Amino acid sequence: MIVSPPESDPGPKPTNGGTPSLAAPLAEALTRASWRLRRAAVKELAPLGLTFAQSRVLRILARREEPMRMGDLATRFEVAPRSATSMIDSLETLGLVERRADPTDRRSVLVDLTPDGLSLMARMDKLRRASAQVLFGRLTQAQQEQLLELLALLNEPEDECGAGADGAQSAGADEAQGAGADGAQSAGGAGS
Repeated sequence: MIVSPPESDPGPKPTNGGTPSLAAPLAEALTRASWRLRRAAVKELAPLGLTFAQSRVLRILARREEPMRMGDLATRFEVAPRSATSMIDSLETLGLVERRADPTDRRSVLVDLTPDGLSLMARMDKLRRASAQVLFGRLTQAQQEQLLELLALLNEPEDECGAGADGAQSAGADEAQGAGADGAQSAGGAGS
């Protein structure tokens, strides 16, 4: 549900070229869509005893073909290593992940999904696709593909100056990236 600006609000302000900037309404619309996906995920995860953050860690691990180093997981999850350790502690207690020493680097710990973790991921994927379909089902296949392409562009890594790979200023946000891109991917038919 997108709320129109109050009648007293003149809308987007013109930029240097005289064309109104759509950055603010785009950011608002993307944030709202992202939060709709996140709220649906929280509802789906509650009966499973998982938090949204725990589900993100499980998805990161599920996309890998081999165990992941704890430090790499922290980097990918964009948290401090200690936070990743706490998250893995809780998932290990639930029997969803396992840790083992990295045979190539004694200082590193590898993390991987257990069979129970893999089974849970299959259940979570079905729930996630269904909720994404509710949000994105009103779009045509072509619109879903276009949205996925645009979100992928926004979610490209930025260089140190905040510009995307092509030098253009990027408008990606952490939560929009996590929920928006994942949801668009699910609705577009790409595997999660």
